[in-house]
Amino acid sequence: MKQKIISSAPGRICLFGDHQDYLELPVIACAINRYITVEAKPNKNAYFKIMMSDLNKEEVIHFDQTLQEIQERDYLRIALKVLRRYGCVPNTGFDMHVSGTIPINAGLSSSSALTVAWIHLMVTIFGINERITPQLIARLAYETEVLEHASSGGKMDQYTISMGNTIFLDTRNDKIINLKNAMGKLIVGVSGEAKDTLGTLSKLKNEAHAAIRKVTDHFIDFDIHTAEITDLSNYSSVLTNDLKPIFQAAIENHKITLKAYKAMNTRVPDLEYIGDLMNRHHELLKNNLKITTPRIDKMIDKALKAGAYGAKIVGSGGGGCIVAIGTEENEERIINAITEADAVDAFSVNVSRGASIESKSK
Repeated sequence: MKQKIISSAPGRICLFGDHQDYLELPVIACAINRYITVEAKPNKNAYFKIMMSDLNKEEVIHFDQTLQEIQERDYLRIALKVLRRYGCVPNTGFDMHVSGTIPINAGLSSSSALTVAWIHLMVTIFGINERITPQLIARLAYETEVLEHASSGGKMDQYTISMGNTIFLDTRNDKIINLKNAMGKLIVGVSGEAKDTLGTLSKLKNEAHAAIRKVTDHFIDFDIHTAEITDLSNYSSVLTNDLKPIFQAAIENHKITLKAYKAMNTRVPDLEYIGDLMNRHHELLKNNLKITTPRIDKMIDKALKAGAYGAKIVGSGGGGCIVAIGTEENEERIINAITEADAVDAFSVNVSRGASIESKSK
């Protein structure tokens, strides 16, 4: 192979359904026009030499190693191990350069974008025993990041990044519905506060599952997919005080996501109504799951006062980013307001394509 292969994958924003996908509840998310890109040129060695310029880090992976002892978040090597089971076995070395425009550790899923771009690159170059589709790339990335080491997390990141656009994802059966109508101007604010993704996800996932098990023990017909808000007081009567807000958030955010899907699937979405749903979603993330910070709260407050229809924290929480829905007219005002609220950056984004591959002559 004499060509340079370029694999790109976008970041993602969760619009509705944060901390829902690991409960097999639906989410609404979109890919954005910020990317992780892996450029690969063949070499004559039995290894991949990877330069990560944004991290000032160089990595060498010998693709003929056993890949048995791998650290938990070493997704490049974990992916190679997973891919071998599907008949994707590297036999040619490459020099690679990784770069990106997605803020790192900020809730926009830069790590999943790298995993998706890497897997897409590997199966494109070396083949695999299945037809290559966005769904396949997403499934392999989910297996790499979540299933292989039994990590916390769900499917939203991998499927949104692989598929692209704005999607409604049913995480029970991986059914995807594309939402094509405009969502106004999406504006991202970066807090600059690092987040503990795995720690936060693990804690809240365990608490949510504990609450659901407790309710199911007392109400054998309980199903979180059909539970109604009107039954919350009845269900919550069997929960401890620390689990009640977690359980309430799971039920109410599920209903909010379903309402948002219906609203976004109309010919002309009512952005004021959708923004109100986003604000209600955020309030549950803030008050029940307690995943915000004072800076995040200040950024959201300023965005709303600047005219945003709605705003919410993005990602696992404890830092990271926010997203706000604005208009062409108030876009700059919202960006300035977020920046004045001690954000390290704020910018508008567009909904993007999913993961892609291109070839260029060296």
